[in-house]
Amino acid sequence: MALISSYPDYLPVNDLDRWVGTNSTNGSTRNFTAQQIADYLNINGKISISAQMIFKLVDAGTPANGQFTGPANGVPIAPTTTLEVSPLDVSGANTIAFMTYLVGNDILISEQNNINNFGHFTITSYTAKAGNVYTLVLVPKAGNGNFDLNKFYDFAVFTLPSQGSPTFVFTQGVPATTWNIQHNLGKFPSVSVVNNNDLLMNGEITYIDNNNITCNFSAAFAGKAYLN
Repeated sequence: MALISSYPDYLPVNDLDRWVGTNSTNGSTRNFTAQQIADYLNINGKISISAQMIFKLVDAGTPANGQFTGPANGVPIAPTTTLEVSPLDVSGANTIAFMTYLVGNDILISEQNNINNFGHFTITSYTAKAGNVYTLVLVPKAGNGNFDLNKFYDFAVFTLPSQGSPTFVFTQGVPATTWNIQHNLGKFPSVSVVNNNDLLMNGEITYIDNNNITCNFSAAFAGKAYLN
């Protein structure tokens, strides 16, 4: 057999291209397709993707490690409100602390290799129950397609661009030199102020706390303040 380096490179790699390897159990020679290797890496969570966990949907009963139950085969994903989930994902990673941290935030649950089967949810609670299983309670937001038993699903933190940093619009209807604005954004936002002709106005911005500001101007006017 010639040196491997003497063979020409072949691109692109196709799903049915093969590699020769060794069986780790008995040392026998085996061949593997590109698709088989990709499936192994995806299904077993061997490629680390931040804020993503992988679970396999199984039939009713107590889910084993790396599994979840709840929806029946063929039911729509979008209306789902409850899942029973193993605390370990398919890679064996313990997800309890991360799942607990995500309560109150959005998650995308999508079938591997078929992104059109997905659900967008808000997690409202994640609680332990008997048998080393956790109940994941969800509020549906959007989705498409149906659940398929024995398929693998990615659970990933998800925020649409439109759900990003919110903008608070304050309207000052009566001309004034001081505008007191309660925005409740929980942070020190950037502030842009315009008059009723949509001309940008300059003033002194004072941050009272994370939810309140005061805008002071040299002359009284009415208009709007945009905070984000």
